[in-house]
Amino acid sequence: MENFVETSIEDGVGQVVLIRPDKRNALTRDMILQIQSGFDRLAQDESLRLVLLKAKGSVFCAGMDLGEMQDRAKSDDGQAEWQKDSEVYASCLQTIFEIDVPTIAVMQGPTLAGGVGMVLACDFILASTDSFFMLPEPARGITAAIVTPFLNFRVAPGLANHLLLSGERMIANRAFEVGMIYDVVDSNDLNARVDKLVRAILTGSRS
Repeated sequence: MENFVETSIEDGVGQVVLIRPDKRNALTRDMILQIQSGFDRLAQDESLRLVLLKAKGSVFCAGMDLGEMQDRAKSDDGQAEWQKDSEVYASCLQTIFEIDVPTIAVMQGPTLAGGVGMVLACDFILASTDSFFMLPEPARGITAAIVTPFLNFRVAPGLANHLLLSGERMIANRAFEVGMIYDVVDSNDLNARVDKLVRAILTGSRS
């Protein structure tokens, strides 16, 4: 299995980093399993204080790997394979959401479809001004069903419905205005903003 995720921990700060920038960090089943495994491994480390979810490249995550989805559809048991993909993805989001330390998604550039769910499962979202959210599933005749509970957790139902049904982009500044993300800064300042939030969290009690 090719590795598309890097996991590390230093001074109590864990990192799970998507490292498939040539494919815009599109999610394969193996990649989703690697993300979940990374969070599970970090959770076992007694020194863990928080986790950063990051990605390499100019796109945070383009959603599911459409090539793999098309291959699944052509297989003899395509429906069952798609069901398995859904279960793997849902389990990953639950793992991110339920880990017992704060989580911070560091979002640069576009975040689409399945990537949106991963970001929304985190406690904090820090985004660059050039980033945006988008759920393009309606154009493909499908529903972002697994993402929906996390979206409803963040924003009012009317706004959630708009994102789920329109397929339109929501730029980072607008997402900040409606409380969907914690803060938005210039891309050159994103790492410094992350460091500031990390330091603030680490000053708190471990219990």
